[in-house]
Amino acid sequence: MITRRTALGLLAAGPFVTAPLSKAIAADYPARPVKWVVPYPPGGATDILARLIGQRLSEKLGQQFVIENKPGAGNNIGTESVINAEPDGYTILLVNPANYINTSLYANLKFNFVRDVAPIAAFNRVPNVMTVAKDVPAKTVAEFIAYVKANPGKVNMASSGNGTSVHLSGEMFMAMTGAKMQHVPYRGAALAITDMLGGQVQVIFDNMPSIIQHIRSNSLRALGVTSTERSPLLPDIQTVAETVPGYEASALFGMGAPKNTPKEVIAKLNGEVNAVLAEPEIKKRLVELGGEPLIGTPEAFGDMIKAETDKWKKVVEFANLKVE
Repeated sequence: MITRRTALGLLAAGPFVTAPLSKAIAADYPARPVKWVVPYPPGGATDILARLIGQRLSEKLGQQFVIENKPGAGNNIGTESVINAEPDGYTILLVNPANYINTSLYANLKFNFVRDVAPIAAFNRVPNVMTVAKDVPAKTVAEFIAYVKANPGKVNMASSGNGTSVHLSGEMFMAMTGAKMQHVPYRGAALAITDMLGGQVQVIFDNMPSIIQHIRSNSLRALGVTSTERSPLLPDIQTVAETVPGYEASALFGMGAPKNTPKEVIAKLNGEVNAVLAEPEIKKRLVELGGEPLIGTPEAFGDMIKAETDKWKKVVEFANLKVE
């Protein structure tokens, strides 16, 4: 155990002990609970993933990974709190599609996500599901497009917040089909789904983990998945692209930390996360939630973050969106 007094003494001894010190701290990590910020309320895809993986990390590492739901400003409040946190490995972020989208969607962000985050590990990539309330008469994507065009101003599209992949998947659909809907942002998918079940909103392009149970129970109706191929979890549901050629949207999830977090801590977390993702029960659960585990290096996740940021920038520009 490295005590505060020992650490201060080592630091005072000079720069030549920095590397051994950081390795010693990494070996001792985590020595106290880790705060894992989820920038959405409980119940959505990000929260489900964090609790699934966080529980196993707590068990494996002997310290609690405490999920802190911190919603607001389309994911930015929670993200900024992590970006500005002490880079010591004790505050981490559930990285999600809004992080890639908001870089180009928001005009006045106080951070640059690609620059200011330290990638740790990717978890999985899942399609969104175009899902309608039971009282919507459309049974296919084509019928839904016709229904929206025949009822201008009457169809409300829910999302889990401005700038989420749930929002942008719907904006891309509107831009590519000319089917104009009213966007109704919520503070998380769970609240949006509650209103979907009550009939206040008619459609959502939600992440599969938080919507699939409602589809399977027939309380909501899936019309299409947003990936390029049909999902094995919903094999009878067409892709949106089968009706709208070129349409594709998927959600990449992972773990990040403030930049300048020690590389040894990043490496340790990456190894532990990858070990959890490889466990048969966790892999099975991730597949049930819509996506195979993505096991790789922090650098590989960093490359994915850059690629996703570039992809969603094109969608934001295509749909002519901007949030002040």
